[in-house]
Amino acid sequence: MPLSEHEQRLFEQIERSLAEDPKFASAVRASDPRFHARRRLLVAAGAIIVGLALLVYGAVIKTPPLAVAGFVVMLGSAAYAVQSHRKAQSPDLHVVGGTTSRRRPRGRSSGKRSSFLDRMEDRWRQRPEGHR
Repeated sequence: MPLSEHEQRLFEQIERSLAEDPKFASAVRASDPRFHARRRLLVAAGAIIVGLALLVYGAVIKTPPLAVAGFVVMLGSAAYAVQSHRKAQSPDLHVVGGTTSRRRPRGRSSGKRSSFLDRMEDRWRQRPEGHR
């Protein structure tokens, strides 16, 4: 349904006033899950670089525990980055007065279980009215 001219003007006024408000812009940015995911990815990338530096430094001065610690830091940072990326790809959705569906896990057992549960829910919904 298209907006009337009056509604469009009001909408543009609201948009301009919100764009000029720095507190509102920072509040919206702070509540954006993509902003947090981007920041976590940057932190993880920095930690991977630090881990690589520890690994190389430990190898150069021939200190295996330092090199191993650098590798562990790199491995943990990579896991953190992957986890952050996955969270960014499928954020939790909250709808007021509605329902949302989340992506199902992609495991072997969960795929069978989810399809079984889906079939059971379909059967429950399709049962005759007299059996409720």
